[in-house]
Amino acid sequence: MEVILTCTSHFVIVGEIANFAAYAFAPAILVTPLGALSIIISAALAHIILRERLHIFGILGCVLCVVGSTTIVLHAPQEREIESVKDVWNLAMDPAFLFYAALVITAAFVLIFHFIPQYGQTHIMVYIGVCSLVGSLSVMSVRALGIAIKLTLSGMNQLIYPQTWAFTLVVAVCVLTQMNYLNKALDTFNTAVVSPIYYVMFTTLTIVASVIMFKDWDGQSPTQVVTEICGFVTILSGTFLLHKTKDMADGLQSSLSIRLPKHTEEDGFDGGEGIPLRRQETMRASP
Repeated sequence: MEVILTCTSHFVIVGEIANFAAYAFAPAILVTPLGALSIIISAALAHIILRERLHIFGILGCVLCVVGSTTIVLHAPQEREIESVKDVWNLAMDPAFLFYAALVITAAFVLIFHFIPQYGQTHIMVYIGVCSLVGSLSVMSVRALGIAIKLTLSGMNQLIYPQTWAFTLVVAVCVLTQMNYLNKALDTFNTAVVSPIYYVMFTTLTIVASVIMFKDWDGQSPTQVVTEICGFVTILSGTFLLHKTKDMADGLQSSLSIRLPKHTEEDGFDGGEGIPLRRQETMRASP
């Protein structure tokens, strides 16, 4: 089990590196929804490796994630023309984004110092909330740093600007925090539950942050914006199906009780929200 968790962490790091490259060339509102592929892969690997059952409706949820992502990609806005990292810094200093960043940082500190000590082991939204909030800021900084590196490689040195190193510091702090609490969530709760919930929250907050900072929807028609929102709602529907049907059994096993009594601690169920904790072995009723 520890080997699986370690491999999962490595895959997450590799995914972040790939995202780093993508954010340098495309808006976050286009890149982030493609993370729906991670939901499909995580659900499939959890089904094969961790023996976490994937119901037919879970497969339908994966299909909805792909359809929603495709819809967003086809109607995504054009990349904003940026000639210097200073342009990104000016966008980050916009009062609207500063307010958003202050709100996110405050909420993250409240979760870390107040809610995690009390509810971290029983409420999945606490760990994922920190990952998602901090992740939305890390994506904005990653995109800024990626643009700086891209411009530097094209011949316009951005390393001479202090803004580049400021974004680098923010990326380091945010990514380390994000990975730390994501690993805690994966270690505590069922992988098939963590992945879709984290994706929904992270993507939602990232899109909000990108719209505020980079003004992604400026210049788009109402039809395009509504279509993108519909695509995202489709992704949410897919993740909802994955969440609600992950423990459903086929055939005769569907009549068995999936959720045990709240006080049954030895079966790994949380009494507050009915979310299964990671189990060392699958408990099966004897015939």
